[in-house]
Amino acid sequence: MTRALIALSAAAVALGCACTNNQKTGAVSVSNAACVGGDLSPDTVVATIGDKKITLKEVDEGASDALAEIEKKKFEARRQKIEQLIIDSLVKAEAAKKGMKEEEWFKTQVEKDVPQPTDAEVQAFFEQNKAQMPPGSSLETIKPQIVAFMTQNQTREKARKLFEDLKKAANVQILFKEPRKQVEAKGPARGPDNAKVTIVEFSDFQCPFCSRAHDTVEEVMQAYAGKVKLVFRQFPLEFHQDAPKAAEGALCANEQGKFWEFHTVLFKNQSKLKEEDLKEHAKGLGLDGAKFAECLSSGKMAAVVKEDMAAGKKVGVSGTPAFFINGVMLSGAQPLEEFKRVIDAELATN
Repeated sequence: MTRALIALSAAAVALGCACTNNQKTGAVSVSNAACVGGDLSPDTVVATIGDKKITLKEVDEGASDALAEIEKKKFEARRQKIEQLIIDSLVKAEAAKKGMKEEEWFKTQVEKDVPQPTDAEVQAFFEQNKAQMPPGSSLETIKPQIVAFMTQNQTREKARKLFEDLKKAANVQILFKEPRKQVEAKGPARGPDNAKVTIVEFSDFQCPFCSRAHDTVEEVMQAYAGKVKLVFRQFPLEFHQDAPKAAEGALCANEQGKFWEFHTVLFKNQSKLKEEDLKEHAKGLGLDGAKFAECLSSGKMAAVVKEDMAAGKKVGVSGTPAFFINGVMLSGAQPLEEFKRVIDAELATN
């Protein structure tokens, strides 16, 4: 009840600020600066309590996660609109050349020749994704949905390729650049040190979305072999009780040159992250068991994990996985196309 009342009061103050600019009530006052748009100095006083001053810097530090998320969403909304305006313009021009309506032209270019998936492809998809399907699902009952999903994916991919070709032919240049964060590429790494693109990943071995992203990252590293460097940093979330020790275990495996093998085993076995499980994984990878167990029980890697988490929080990481591609942030288990979009732009300009 108290927290709800505080939240309600805060909303009322914000509303008052927007309406009355500089309103004083007793010993508490809210600065007019807080009601004005535009950039403000971090030292701007936004409120006072008697002689005590509250600055914008204090506010921003306390709300850094929320503010970073807002800025990211704001950028994404603008970027998507830019893409939409570009595609609309290109499609309109191409349709006009053929004397066709835009929807009609699109159907002839994309939807007309999309093949239906074969029975073998549908069967393979069903087997690969059975765990994510509703309980009791059979291939017979869910086949129409699988066919529709696979067809839609092929249509989307064909459209994406068409739009990329149109943009290239029209010499489209997007000048609206993504915000960047300064992230230290410190930790286990793979890929050339002189790569034009460095990806810093903050991840949690108990996070199901991180496990899903693991396969996408592998695709990225294969697609851009020799062009991308990947750095892995630990970010175990507080509600994943086995994640901190798993993170330490991965760093202990790194001492013996087996970080990437160990990290893959953890992502593929997320229900087996207890200390004894970690030791079994190490044994299965041929690590020195005694050395690994000593490292794990000593807790000496906890400081490294803590340092990684602090670095992540500093640049706005509040959930996992989080990726920084030359400082450009991608949050969550993003599809391969999103990685390609950022990486291709970086390779083109660096």
